[in-house]
Amino acid sequence: MKSITIHNLDDRASEKLSEVAKAQGLSLNKTIKKILYESLGLKVGENKDHSEDFSEFFGNWSKEEGKIFEAAIQDFEKIDREDWN
Repeated sequence: MKSITIHNLDDRASEKLSEVAKAQGLSLNKTIKKILYESLGLKVGENKDHSEDFSEFFGNWSKEEGKIFEAAIQDFEKIDREDWN
C-alpha cells in the first residue's frame, strides 16, 4: 500500500475534514480514505485478500495432514554436529 502527503491544504479544508471525522467517529486518516474511495467510486475494503477464493487450486492440506507431514520431517530439524566436522 502506498502513503501520500497532501501539501498546502488550506485551513477551511483541514477544519472541514476534522469536523467530518469527528461527526463520523473516525480518525482523520480513515475519513480521508473514505472520502477518497467514495469520490473514485470504490468501496472501502474492496481490495481485500482473495487468497481463500482460490484455495481449491493451492493443494492445501487439512490440519491432520499438516501434522502428519510435520511429524514425517521432524528428523530434518535436528543438526548432527558430526556432519559438519
